[in-house]
Amino acid sequence: MTLKIVSWNINSVRFRIEIVERFLRENSPDILCLQETKVIDGDFPTAPFRALGYNRIVLHGQRMHHGVAIISRVPLVEDDRFDWQANREARHVGVRLDNGMRIENVYVPAGGDIPDREVNPKFGQKLDFIERMTRWSESLDVPTLLVGDLNIAPLESDVWSHKQLLDVVSHTPIEVAALDGLKASNDWVDLGRHFVPAPERLFTWWSYRAKDRLASDRGRRLDHMWATADVAKTAIAHRVFEDCRDWLKPSDHVPIMTEFAV
Repeated sequence: MTLKIVSWNINSVRFRIEIVERFLRENSPDILCLQETKVIDGDFPTAPFRALGYNRIVLHGQRMHHGVAIISRVPLVEDDRFDWQANREARHVGVRLDNGMRIENVYVPAGGDIPDREVNPKFGQKLDFIERMTRWSESLDVPTLLVGDLNIAPLESDVWSHKQLLDVVSHTPIEVAALDGLKASNDWVDLGRHFVPAPERLFTWWSYRAKDRLASDRGRRLDHMWATADVAKTAIAHRVFEDCRDWLKPSDHVPIMTEFAV
């Protein structure tokens, strides 16, 4: 038996519910982790998920902004919500599975346009968010899968042009160093790069500004799945669904999925 877990920054779950339903019908993941749902819990569109057999729905929503959700057709227990933003923004939700593994679903702040915390407070908030995650990670002692939009593309082959993006938020050296610090704080395995080793191109996000996404291919790998070493040993496949970027009313992010042996 296997367990298929998907992470997807959907950029408004209500606006894009049709492509979410299509994805679930075509790929049948066991668990779907969404970021940037942009809806309060009471208005979350649970009916389409339940109609497809996803009856466990754990929410942490916020009106118009942010918001995360974990939708599952397998049992979920012990949900939690960490305030790594330190201002009560809805950017994390976590659960435990019956086998003891935890899933932590996170939406890291984008960080604004200027990579300087003195000039741009949003950039400082992003770095502080990663620092709080790092402190949490240091004491983590249970099998865990960390998924979500981390809003950082760390490797040169995670972006369309390393040289041109060095001063662009999401690929700056200070952000990459912060993310490397988080990764080093525990036995994290970057599952995307475990299955698609660098320097092979690996993108999960393309700007809406691109007139022809396929022609320009100016992508970045902002979405990640990291596993503690014990969980990583059970991972058997990883996939990035690039074709979803060209569906009707797409998110600027695409789903990523890891399959685990259970």
